[in-house]
Amino acid sequence: MVNPWLALVSGDDPAERCRTVRGAHAAFVAGGPAGPHVRAVVADSWRRSATALPAPEFLAPVEMTGAELEGYRRTHPLAAALPLFRELLGSIAADGAHLFSVCDAAGRLLWVEGHAGLRRGAERMNFVPGARWDESHAGTNAPGTALALDHAVQIFATEHYNRLVQPWTCAAAPVHDPRTGRLLGAVDITGGDRLATPQSLALVQATARAAEAQLAAPEPAPGCVLSVLGRDEALLVVDGRRLRLGRRHSEILALLAGHPDGLTGEQLATALYGDRPVPSVTLRAELSRLRRLVGPLLASRPYRLRGEVDTDFDRLERELAAGGLRAALRAYDGPLLPMSEAPGVCRMRRLLETRLRRAVLSGGDSAALQLWADTPWGEEDLEVWERLLAALPMSAPQRRSVAAEARRLREAYAPTGAAAGVAAYGARGGAARRAPRGATFAQPARD
Repeated sequence: MVNPWLALVSGDDPAERCRTVRGAHAAFVAGGPAGPHVRAVVADSWRRSATALPAPEFLAPVEMTGAELEGYRRTHPLAAALPLFRELLGSIAADGAHLFSVCDAAGRLLWVEGHAGLRRGAERMNFVPGARWDESHAGTNAPGTALALDHAVQIFATEHYNRLVQPWTCAAAPVHDPRTGRLLGAVDITGGDRLATPQSLALVQATARAAEAQLAAPEPAPGCVLSVLGRDEALLVVDGRRLRLGRRHSEILALLAGHPDGLTGEQLATALYGDRPVPSVTLRAELSRLRRLVGPLLASRPYRLRGEVDTDFDRLERELAAGGLRAALRAYDGPLLPMSEAPGVCRMRRLLETRLRRAVLSGGDSAALQLWADTPWGEEDLEVWERLLAALPMSAPQRRSVAAEARRLREAYAPTGAAAGVAAYGARGGAARRAPRGATFAQPARD
């Protein structure tokens, strides 16, 4: 069976393959189909790229430089794995005339290292730290497509959507937080056609897995951790045992974690079911099943969680209270149990997201505003895009793209402008789960 993530199969002539795909690319950008000679993973990416980008030849935007970039890199979770990346990929890249790079979950390059001559060539296409290389800003490329599909992938030469990048070949693999499954970014190796081998893809996959193993190393932490942000079903870790809970049990634990003093049966029923008439035996049955799963963690009279339970939303609140807005944004994996309709959970979700959004809007921090605008819940938030445009200096490299997005949203919300944008944001509760514009793929669930 042919591996769809590899660019070339055994026996392929790289030069002939390059010519064939170049012709298919030219036909595609002229308005035709991708054609049968283009891998499905590449054709799908071309379609997403064409939806998001105005032309097939451009420079990816550089969004962070200088002290701002240094501060962002220093606090990013993948900074802890940088020595490992350098150990596994640094000498290979330098000796083999390659580059290795690490990007965050938004496709923002954090580090680009390796062969000095290649770094100079990469600079000419803005493959530099601080540049955005997700698909919507750079088109089809290994780091961006690996992030879009949450899968390791190799992109060969003319498979790149952006013609300026077509002299290069790259392979990348996503890296996740081993505790929560959250996508942290991707690791990539970039160079010439010689990288179009199974070995380069296996190398970045092995490096990503090694980084995740290192990030999973034991550290002082509470014995019980509950993760509910951006998840339809909670993940509970108790003394190293991982439990993925059903929808109702997730709601109960989130509510009890949010009310450490406990809830009576009546209060818990109201938070779960609202005004609907539900027999008391229904709640008791749910609690009995939950107690069989979590044991002594669940106490009663009133219903509460026994002992210290650390939650992802508590950690976010602590970052906000300490003034760590960017750290709070990176900790925010999405709305709290976004598919839940339990009234108490909806209230917790709304309060948390409202507080975080207000902190973003009031802080005047362009990096924080950009982090929020880059998310599915912030990409249609006109007020945030307007505030970001105002916060950026006139010399900022991404100012043009931000202005274009703000203009698009103003036109979409016309005639009432920003007020309509805020109303539209509020109408969907600020918690709509939307794929990026042009996406045709589904993100796999992770536990």
